[in-house]
Amino acid sequence: MKIRTGFGYDVHQLQEGLPFWLGGIQVPHTHGALGHSDADVLIHVICDALLGAANLRDIGFHFPDTDPQYKGIDSKRLLAEVMRLLRERGYSIGNIDSTICLEVPKVNPHIAQMQQVLAEVMQIPVEDISIKATTTEKLGFVGKREGVAAYASVLIVQP
Repeated sequence: MKIRTGFGYDVHQLQEGLPFWLGGIQVPHTHGALGHSDADVLIHVICDALLGAANLRDIGFHFPDTDPQYKGIDSKRLLAEVMRLLRERGYSIGNIDSTICLEVPKVNPHIAQMQQVLAEVMQIPVEDISIKATTTEKLGFVGKREGVAAYASVLIVQP
């Protein structure tokens, strides 16, 4: 059995008037993340962690922001494609552990729904997806409410 780990990190600038997609759901807020796709920072770090664990490069390699077909794309579609790539190589997910860094809005009320949506996209049990949230105690770009950051680590298994 081959066991591999992966790590992902991503940031997006927050901008007034944009929809805020996080963990596959739209979170009510005055600001949303700016990006080429829907800028779902949580899905992006999970994709990067999974791709890295399987030694398949990163999300930008597979879905470049220079390609117009990905403009405004729902990041759940990107995650589904990453899962296809992993399964094609015989990998399954052991678990995902992620952290969202954001001052506002509060993420905790939305975590269960995010887990459910992500589990459906990845076709894995909800129990295998950990989502945590923290602030940066008003420090840095996250603390100044200028952006959102996220981290993820994953374990994948190949029998």
